[in-house]
Amino acid sequence: MQCVQLTASGLENLEVVSGAASEPGPGEVRVRMQAAAINYRDFMICAGIYGGGKEYPLIPLSDGAGVVESVGSEVMEFEPGDRVMTVFWQDWESQPVRPGVRTRTTGCEAPGALTELGVFPESALLAVPDEMTMETAASLACAGVTAWTALHCGGPVGPGSKVLLLGTGGVSIFALQIAKAFGATAVITSSSDEKLERARELGADETINYKQTPEWGAEAFQRAGGGVDVVVETGGMGTLGQSLQALGLGGSIGVLGALGGVSAELSAMALIGKCAGIHGITVGARDDHRALNAHLVKHGISAVIDREYSLPEGPEAIGSITRGEHFGKLLVRIG
Repeated sequence: MQCVQLTASGLENLEVVSGAASEPGPGEVRVRMQAAAINYRDFMICAGIYGGGKEYPLIPLSDGAGVVESVGSEVMEFEPGDRVMTVFWQDWESQPVRPGVRTRTTGCEAPGALTELGVFPESALLAVPDEMTMETAASLACAGVTAWTALHCGGPVGPGSKVLLLGTGGVSIFALQIAKAFGATAVITSSSDEKLERARELGADETINYKQTPEWGAEAFQRAGGGVDVVVETGGMGTLGQSLQALGLGGSIGVLGALGGVSAELSAMALIGKCAGIHGITVGARDDHRALNAHLVKHGISAVIDREYSLPEGPEAIGSITRGEHFGKLLVRIG
């Protein structure tokens, strides 16, 4: 079998290797992978920016889907022939966050999805719904579940809710699709008018080019008619101040990325005056993933795939996400 391995920190240490696939042990499932998807986190892990608990060699990528080839003893949920998708946290079954969970993630502390044959603990997998494509299933573990959890960080989203989404990468586009299916009003930002037009085709109600409108937070506040209820904050601390400006009274910000920096100066008075909530988002639990799957199936939502790569192109694909040229997801076609 072939896989991509990271042998040390640095993208130059990603290589395609061949070898024998291991047999599943007790509680383990061997999966013939069909597709995997790339997140910015995967680049950060490979570059050595993130993920102190990893061991080399490491098979990267948290998001993938395939077909069960064989199972070890004690496996109860799956059998050969089942379609399965990876989950992000292998030891976090349900909310809330509590001590003793969130210790192993697919593609960092545990082997990931960028392989022809992968052996995973049963807890690292979920069944793919019959109505869902493998491409969508392969794109959900990190980006899809993160979008779902961030949208719900302040409570239920529904008709009348107003959400602000930063950028047009995997998380934001999933959040747009999810929010519109709930009946929410969506405001989205980008530096590309072409990408904003594509977002409108997906249902975005308001679009803001943040290069043309440097004070996009205030603009989003006005466009939403008095602020948004939820911000899916992919930029991190560097954009948090403007996200707070966009927020309406009692609104919430789900902080899930650090593309715009890791530190910020915030006005305590603005936080207090808006009764705002700021929530750190670390993807979500298996139950969140299940709820997302049900929502996508109910509303016929599929992942937006911008570009596909082959397995031998995996190292190139991981590096390409830093260019920010994609709209939605980057997919590696494996089988």
